[in-house]
Amino acid sequence: MMSTGRVAPSGTPGALPELPAGAGVRELTMHSDHRGSFTEAFRREWDMGIDPVQWNVVKSNAGTIRGVHVHPRHTDFLVVTSGTATIGLRALREGSSTHQRSSTFVLTGERLSALLIPPGVAHGFLFHEPTVTVYAVSHYWDTDDELACHWADPDLGIAWPFSPSLVSARDDEAGTLSELVAQLAPLQPIG
Repeated sequence: MMSTGRVAPSGTPGALPELPAGAGVRELTMHSDHRGSFTEAFRREWDMGIDPVQWNVVKSNAGTIRGVHVHPRHTDFLVVTSGTATIGLRALREGSSTHQRSSTFVLTGERLSALLIPPGVAHGFLFHEPTVTVYAVSHYWDTDDELACHWADPDLGIAWPFSPSLVSARDDEAGTLSELVAQLAPLQPIG
């Protein structure tokens, strides 16, 4: 079942703070035996709020940060299949009941959960160790649907557990949160 409320203190693997409106996490059932495990990562009947058109697999090295990004149009649905990542979120949708709320939590491959990130919710991923993430999107990848701000902007209100050692040139040169909000304003969904 998708959860959108407070489950446990932030920073604990599998624990969820209060999430921005529209974001959600579904704890996945791992069926384990002596061979390993089998887990259903997505079923249309779960009604997670996404009908994927593209799936991606991302490998990230320890110390990598990806983001902070926001999509005006598409929804992300992701699962950390191995490794550990701190996820930082910031609600940027005007009129949302959680507008300007920030939260962080940890996803791991040891306790699988699926994360839904709707349009207008800024997000970044900080990888503690080598990590594999599988994610789906509701619209095909398009650079016009990916705005960014610097991961360390204090106005984000995201408490990263450590500073990254690997940052892309694009993310390292990203502007401020206020610049991102100005770019997003004419494009963003309401509520």
